[in-house]
Amino acid sequence: MVNMVNMEPIEIDPELNRRALAEAAQQYPEFAGQALRVIARPLLRGFAWQVEWKGAPPEGQPAWEFQNAAIRAYKRLAKIIE
Repeated sequence: MVNMVNMEPIEIDPELNRRALAEAAQQYPEFAGQALRVIARPLLRGFAWQVEWKGAPPEGQPAWEFQNAAIRAYKRLAKIIE
């Protein structure tokens, strides 16, 4: 579990990352090969969670839904509670 109080950088586990992207790709297969990884960029307070894409990020609501699904899956698998 991650301590969200002292906001140390989050180390993204490569295996959990792979599993989270695969889970999101089951719902949104059109993005399966385009996502590289889930990342957490530190902010002054908290983190900006996003998916890093191969090339330019795809546009549209389905791409946002894929990203949200991948982030939720990663947080669940890594037992991150915010």
